[in-house]
Amino acid sequence: MIKNNSVLNNLKIVKQEIRNITKFAKVSEKTINLVAVSKTVEAKLICEAAESGQISFGENKVQEAKLKWPKIKMLYPKTVLHMIGPLQSNKAKDAIKIFDIIETVDREKIAVELKKYMDRYKLYPDLYVQINIGEEKQKNGCMPAQAKTFINDCKSYGVVIKGVMAIPPIDEEPAPYFALLSNIAKESNLKSISMGMSKDFEKAIYLGATSVRIGSKIFGERKDNIQK
Repeated sequence: MIKNNSVLNNLKIVKQEIRNITKFAKVSEKTINLVAVSKTVEAKLICEAAESGQISFGENKVQEAKLKWPKIKMLYPKTVLHMIGPLQSNKAKDAIKIFDIIETVDREKIAVELKKYMDRYKLYPDLYVQINIGEEKQKNGCMPAQAKTFINDCKSYGVVIKGVMAIPPIDEEPAPYFALLSNIAKESNLKSISMGMSKDFEKAIYLGATSVRIGSKIFGERKDNIQK
């Protein structure tokens, strides 16, 4: 349950914090994309954020996004929706119709299914490869050592990868993992790096993030905060 409904105030605070860290990191504020993670958030609050000028939002589940976002998109066509949760191959068809950016391409089957439906429907969302940066059994993503090969393999499937995404282990210092993801992106000549959430986005920006995924600091705490 969302306890804090002061969405607009929270957005202002987060944007100011991003502004502060970009100055410290000596990077342009314009290069940082704030993705407001709106999973389990009611459409009314999402619309409040969109009305204030927030563009990018993130959802974890295709089914939830299907229920909420067609109407929101009609009201706010400039919004950009990111898929940031695990993607099943049988949801690839729906995913390319709903999402503008899919950040969780992590295996050949997903890449091939996305390619099939993108060509069929002439819809081409940006695709990121999800890296299991901490090599955790419970998390999705390709292993860091295999990332460059998988990104190259995607090209052979006809899939263009625009960036990388990762979630560091929850109870460990995130900085080394952010640095590793930035290196993987650099080695693969990818400019988009999605890393950093509510508790660690400042470090992520300092270490090269171009996109941060923030939910609880904007919409309040939720029961499932894996991708907050």
